[in-house]
Amino acid sequence: MPIPDHAAWFEEQIDQWRGYLRRRPAIQPGEVEQREGQLRERVAGLVAAGLATDEAFLVAVKRMGDLDAVSREFAREHSTRLWKQLVTLRPDSGESRRLARQDAVVAFCLAVGAALLVKLPILFGLPFVDKNEGIYFRNVSFFVLPLLAGYFCWKRQLGAGVVRWLVVAFLVAGGLANLYPFVARGSTEALAALHLPIALWLVVGVAHAGGRWGQTAGRMDFIRFSGELVIYYALIAAGGGVFMGFMAVIFQAIGINAEPYFEWVVPCGAAGAVLIASRLVEAKQGVIDNLAPVLTRLFTPLFVALLLAFLGTVLWTGRGIDIQRNVLIAFDLLLLVVLGLLLYSISSRDPRSPPGVFDGLQVVLVISALLANGLALWAIAARISEFGFTPNRVAALGENVLLLVNLAWSVVLYVRFLRGRGSFTALEKWQTGYLPVYSAWAAAVVILFPPLFAYI
Repeated sequence: MPIPDHAAWFEEQIDQWRGYLRRRPAIQPGEVEQREGQLRERVAGLVAAGLATDEAFLVAVKRMGDLDAVSREFAREHSTRLWKQLVTLRPDSGESRRLARQDAVVAFCLAVGAALLVKLPILFGLPFVDKNEGIYFRNVSFFVLPLLAGYFCWKRQLGAGVVRWLVVAFLVAGGLANLYPFVARGSTEALAALHLPIALWLVVGVAHAGGRWGQTAGRMDFIRFSGELVIYYALIAAGGGVFMGFMAVIFQAIGINAEPYFEWVVPCGAAGAVLIASRLVEAKQGVIDNLAPVLTRLFTPLFVALLLAFLGTVLWTGRGIDIQRNVLIAFDLLLLVVLGLLLYSISSRDPRSPPGVFDGLQVVLVISALLANGLALWAIAARISEFGFTPNRVAALGENVLLLVNLAWSVVLYVRFLRGRGSFTALEKWQTGYLPVYSAWAAAVVILFPPLFAYI
C-alpha cells in the first residue's frame, strides 16, 4: 500500500517492528509476514481517512488487539517520543501486570546479587582496608555491570552468540584488571580503575540496544537511557542519604552508634541501586520525559554563563590554567557535564522540529566548551613539554583531544542545521557514532598504559 508522506520514517518503523517480532519466541516466522501485511493495510486505510503517516502507524499498532502486550513492550524499548505518546503500558491487562511483576522480580534479584558481590572479597580474606583498596577500585565495575548487562540480555531475549561475546568481554576485562602487577596506589592503577567502567559501559550498551546497536536510533536510545539513569540514581542516592541520616539519629537516641553498619548499607545500597534505577528507567510512566528536558533547559543556560564568565576572566587577567591533578579532574568533569547536556538535549529533541532559540544556546554552550577545552589542551601540552610524559598527563591529553574533535564537528553540524543547510539527524549520527571512540580510548588506557608506564 502506498504511503504518501514520511515514507522513509514509516519503513524504518516497520523494520524495527518486524525485527522485534521475530525475536519474540511466541510468534512464529510465518506470523510476522501475515501481521505485517495486516499492519500495512490498516495504516494505508487510516492515511486514506486523513491521518498523517506517523499517527496512522501508531494507531494501527494500537488496534492490533492480540499484539498489544508485545507492542507496548516494543514501545518501552524504543524510546521514540511518538511511540511513548500513544503506546504506553497500561495496568489494565493481566499479561501486562504479569510481565511487570516478572521484570520487577528479576531486577530486584539482580540488585541483591550486586549488593552481595560488593562484599564477596571479604569471603576471600580481602576486607576493605588501605592495603586492599586498589583491588576494590579496579573491580568495582564487575560488581554491577555484568549483572546489568545480564538484565538487558534477559529482557531483550538476545541470542546465544551475542551473550557469549558479552561474557568474553567481561572476562577479558576482569583478567586484565587483576593480572597486571600494578604498583599500589600508582597512576596506572587509578587510570585503569577510572577508565574500565567507561569501556565496559559500551558492552552494556550493546546489550541494551538488543540487536539495534548498528542503528542510530538504537545508540540514541542508549544515550537517553544513560541520562535518565543518572537522574534516577541521583534521586535514589539523595533518598539514601536522608535514610542514613535518620538511621544515625534514631539509633543514637537509644545509645547505639549506627555508623559501623554504614559499611554495609552504603556500598551494598550503591551497587544495588544501579539495577533498581535501570529498572525504573525501563518501566518509566512518562514523568522522566517531562523532568529530564526541564533539567537540561535549566542547567544549559547556567553552564553557558559559567563558561563565558570563565573565558572572560581568562582574557581579562591573562592567567592560564594551573594543570594540577585535582584541577585537571575538575576541569575534565566540567567538560563531560557540558557534553552530557549536549547529548541529552539531542536525545530529547524531535529531530523534525525547526531550529529554535534553545538550539542557538546549545551552540554557544558547545563553542564555549570548545574554547575552554583548547585552553586546557594548551596547558597540558606545555606541562608535558616542560616536565615530560606521565600516565595522567597522557591520559588527560588524549581525553581532551577526543572532546576537542567531538565538540568541533558538533559545532559545524549544529551551525549547518541552524542555517538550514543540514539536518538534525546528521548531528545525532555524529554523536552516537562517536560513542565507540570514547570506549576504545578507555580500553586503551586500561590495556596499554600499565605496561607502557611500567605499572607505576
